[in-house]
Amino acid sequence: MTSRPIPRDGGTHIPVMLAEMLATLKPRDGAIYLDGTFGGGGYTRAILDGADCHVWAIDRDETAIARGASLAALYPGRLHLMHGCFGDMLALLTEAGVHALDGIVLDIGVSSFQIDDPERGFSFMGDGPLDMRMGRLPGADMGQRGKSPDVTAATLVNTLPERDLADLLFQLGEERASRRVARAIVVARTQAPIETTGRLASVIRAVLPPDKSGHHPATRSFQALRLSVNDELGEIERGLAQAVRLLNSGGRVVVVSFHSLEDRIVKRFMTDVSGRTPAPSRHDPRGFAPAGVDTPTALFRLLTSKAVRPTAAEVAANPRARSARLRAIQFLGVAA
Repeated sequence: MTSRPIPRDGGTHIPVMLAEMLATLKPRDGAIYLDGTFGGGGYTRAILDGADCHVWAIDRDETAIARGASLAALYPGRLHLMHGCFGDMLALLTEAGVHALDGIVLDIGVSSFQIDDPERGFSFMGDGPLDMRMGRLPGADMGQRGKSPDVTAATLVNTLPERDLADLLFQLGEERASRRVARAIVVARTQAPIETTGRLASVIRAVLPPDKSGHHPATRSFQALRLSVNDELGEIERGLAQAVRLLNSGGRVVVVSFHSLEDRIVKRFMTDVSGRTPAPSRHDPRGFAPAGVDTPTALFRLLTSKAVRPTAAEVAANPRARSARLRAIQFLGVAA
């Protein structure tokens, strides 16, 4: 099918590992797919161009859904946009009358449109309000299980007790100097609330030496706050658990993640459902099945024995792709 240029809205969205995603998903005519992280629409457009199929696309960011209207007009009747969280895909699709899919793609993380807009507060590269919410309307964050859509990064920075803030930075940002950073933040906020990305970045930079990797000293702290505000790791767990319930026989789930915390969840889930989890030690009584009892037959096939990485050429053209990892599974059908 003929590829058509995707409408842009002043952003710099470049789909990551697009060729690898298509080669793994294998779009076919007449099939129904879900793009659970619509973003700039790069994956959706490629799937629609790759086959005469239908795509349902979810995004928690209301601006992404509004931006997608012009793309939907290029594929009349084939692209269906839904505002919400991919961790609620089962409820969203059921309400829309869709009960089974032939493939699901998830490009996890913050989109380039969000990073490049200082008003969204995701980046320290430009000063803006310390927000970091991926969705800012009631209902956009329905998957956060009780977390108010009004909770921003500024809320966490200015209200969390020092110990809780340090734990958050360590667990979600893997920031080894989390206690030092948390202390600096608490001291700074007693002088005045920390309300902008620029001020938070400067507070962190003042207490951390330059990173040998060349990354900004605030990178890990910003990551931790973003993951917490949007409950991103919980969203991945909920999304994967629901994705496998929606697949037709032969259907595939393809996930692209961007850091170790995300990839660890995806890897563990996919190895578990495909029966590739290492066998327990014979010395561990919990690992024994009673004599004569068969272990469950795996209903999924692991399509990626190890994570697929972007090519050197792609990383050179798009540095944001450097940490990407692609993993996939295929549903084999119901065991007899």
